[in-house]
Amino acid sequence: MRTQVGIIGSGPSGLILSQLLHLQGIDSVILERKTLDYVLTRIRAGVLEQSCVDLLRTAQAAENMDTQGEMHDGFDIAYNGKCHHVDLKALTGTGIMVYGQVEITRDLMDIRKKAGGVTIEEAEVTRVEGIETDHPVIYYTKDGVEHKLECDFVAGCDGFHGASRQQIPDDIIKTYEKVYPFGWLGIMSETPPVSHELIYTRHERGFSLCSMRHSKLSRYYLQVPLTDKVEDWSDERFWAELKRRLPDDVASQLITGPSIEKSIAQLRSFVCETMRYGNMFLVGDAAHIVPPTGAKGLNSAASDVYYLSQGLIAHYRNGDDTGLEQYTEKALSRVWKAERFSWWMTTLLHQLPLAEGEVGAFTSQMQSAELDYIFNSSAALKSLAENYIGLPY
Repeated sequence: MRTQVGIIGSGPSGLILSQLLHLQGIDSVILERKTLDYVLTRIRAGVLEQSCVDLLRTAQAAENMDTQGEMHDGFDIAYNGKCHHVDLKALTGTGIMVYGQVEITRDLMDIRKKAGGVTIEEAEVTRVEGIETDHPVIYYTKDGVEHKLECDFVAGCDGFHGASRQQIPDDIIKTYEKVYPFGWLGIMSETPPVSHELIYTRHERGFSLCSMRHSKLSRYYLQVPLTDKVEDWSDERFWAELKRRLPDDVASQLITGPSIEKSIAQLRSFVCETMRYGNMFLVGDAAHIVPPTGAKGLNSAASDVYYLSQGLIAHYRNGDDTGLEQYTEKALSRVWKAERFSWWMTTLLHQLPLAEGEVGAFTSQMQSAELDYIFNSSAALKSLAENYIGLPY
């Protein structure tokens, strides 16, 4: 089989890229290791920056988002028993969109199917040959039989554990990583959200987050030790603990119910600075991971897709490779800023273990001082808002 762009992975980044290319008459084939039904079971974030919203509209994939998504003009940070508001609209002129990643993925899958785009499910990529040539070949197995996909370019959109990054030689790849000493226990419940906007809470018992997918579907998180297991947390225990960490006036409004999904995720920051190797380009989680505190995961992947799609379109339209040559530099410039903000939000709001040489919970006092400064400084509050809504492409 031959195509112009071979895309590994049918998550949002691979699907948005394929749609943007399709609209410009550029052919692509997507290889997905799992079934598409399985992909739609992966619960992910749902806070979209305006730039991501605009990209979905450019991809003509925003109809459901525009009718079913919810625009939020701000969010709250709760500490010392009180909620403090961050008015994104007033501070930056825009807000954020709440629309689930599962819904985005489903919308894009439906559009690709209607357009006749080729997606091969249960295709296990084993290797990519000829990456440093103009004719890379992706080898994959399906139903126990090896196949190959010939292409001009390879887009590795297959996540942190995918095959794409593994194709880069050890003496070329350069990575940075920080693993955080706690996890997020998250549940989904078919209950009205406790607030019409997100609430991030810093509490002596640990961080919590009140989020949602829509007006009847809530998503809540608790900071938990890495030693905890999902089965340690009954619904009753979760709701009781969440109430302890919320301000009293918020906790009294919390509507509880049975969870329909429950999981624990470890938090990490990760960057692969080698986002291009020959004619293979890494996109999204294949190249970088952020802790979810700053809502930058899908949004950072979307910015990668923007830069890569622009480079590929220029290549095929007029033979201009400037965008492809500058892909790593442009993508990483924005990625590192998103990494910084996510790291900062995470260290600001979570309970952290004492660092070596630390006495008297010094870090905790610094967190309190930082929060007090933010909400008493218009410049600091605007900086927080600008980073939260997303820096421009």
